[in-house]
Amino acid sequence: MATKAKPQRDSGREVLRHLGERVRSIRHNRGLTQEALAEALDLSVAYISLIERGGRNPPYTTVLSIARALQVRMSEMCVDE
Repeated sequence: MATKAKPQRDSGREVLRHLGERVRSIRHNRGLTQEALAEALDLSVAYISLIERGGRNPPYTTVLSIARALQVRMSEMCVDE
């Protein structure tokens, strides 16, 4: 039974890693630091760092807030490149 769950967990980690990479890339393109983004969202720098490393699964509302703070459409946060 645990064998069936593992591929989903690995797939989920990959999705979170990809989301984090997109957040970092867009943030860099906007010339923002993690500190500036964290301040704009009233979140900790540590939490932003964890999101960017794929270490946290932020709620939809947080991802939406990040997209707004970065001035991109929500769909841009999830695009495969």
